[in-house]
Amino acid sequence: MEYHRITSIEDPLFAKMHRLMKEVFPPEEVLEYSLWKEPLEDPGIRVFVAVHEKEVVGATEYRYYPDFNVAMTDFTIIGSPGLGIGRYLWKNRQADLHKLAAESGQKLFGMFAEIYDPYRGNDHEFGGVKPMDPYVRREVLSHLGYKALDLEYVHPSWNNDGEAVEGLNLGFMPEDDQITELDTKLVTSFLRRYYTVLLNKPETWNRMVAELEAKDTVALLPI
Repeated sequence: MEYHRITSIEDPLFAKMHRLMKEVFPPEEVLEYSLWKEPLEDPGIRVFVAVHEKEVVGATEYRYYPDFNVAMTDFTIIGSPGLGIGRYLWKNRQADLHKLAAESGQKLFGMFAEIYDPYRGNDHEFGGVKPMDPYVRREVLSHLGYKALDLEYVHPSWNNDGEAVEGLNLGFMPEDDQITELDTKLVTSFLRRYYTVLLNKPETWNRMVAELEAKDTVALLPI
């Protein structure tokens, strides 16, 4: 298997990755094809695919913020069971992130991720791929060390239509498992940076961020 970075929409593997995304994710979670041009060319956004027998069987997008010393996992796709794709992507992504943190003279503090919550009626089928089942993914992320921030989380739709996307938790995996809370300044600064590209923020998102800013810390809860 090959861990291949995509930096252009002209890369033939990008079309395969985008097709896989549309098969797996709900429409509001998938950025339109042409809008990927600038993100892929951004050196801070890292998009990799797992290539098996010339086909894209998995993908992950993530980024590292050296000024926050945290990472964000945008998405992980396991396109087929029985190939060890999840473990393969995880190991390569972690190695890359630790390298990026070391290059900035730091040790990675942790990583954010938006985690589907099937216990709140979030019944996406994710293309029928069982490793992508929300219950399975949630337990895997829990085993890896992810915890949920103690807040009613929403995020702006990637359709940039001002709609709020619900049914998820904002998760965080601290490198030190003893960490039980986060400074809200870190969380709100991260969220504002991450969603800068979306100009049409729903009012519920703005209210959520404002409520966080009124606190000093936010607890990390088991998932």
